[in-house]
Amino acid sequence: MAFGESVMQEYFFISLVAVFALVLVGALLALSTILGPRNPSPQKLVPYECGMVPKEEAKGRYPVRFATVAMLFIIFDIEVVFMYPWAVSLGQLKLFGLIEMLVFIFILGIAYVYIWGRGGLEWD
Repeated sequence: MAFGESVMQEYFFISLVAVFALVLVGALLALSTILGPRNPSPQKLVPYECGMVPKEEAKGRYPVRFATVAMLFIIFDIEVVFMYPWAVSLGQLKLFGLIEMLVFIFILGIAYVYIWGRGGLEWD
């Protein structure tokens, strides 16, 4: 058996499992549509969130502060993820790797102090 044939055989089994999963999902959705109860009422159609029934239409503006803090968290979280491969390969990188990571952490620290000074982490 050649290399190309064995690879195609592996893809055949992967595609077979994918087709089986799609058929199973379709069958379960069809069964729930056919067998599921249908008795909507005005009370069931009311929006429900956080255990409280809304008293008015949602017209308010979305606070930009929430999105800013969320983006800052994601940015700093991703930067910390870069430290894991560095820690694993520190034995091979030796002093050069240590100095590079200290420069990286210093730049992150400058960004953190700047954001903190500008009030980017304050929650009003």
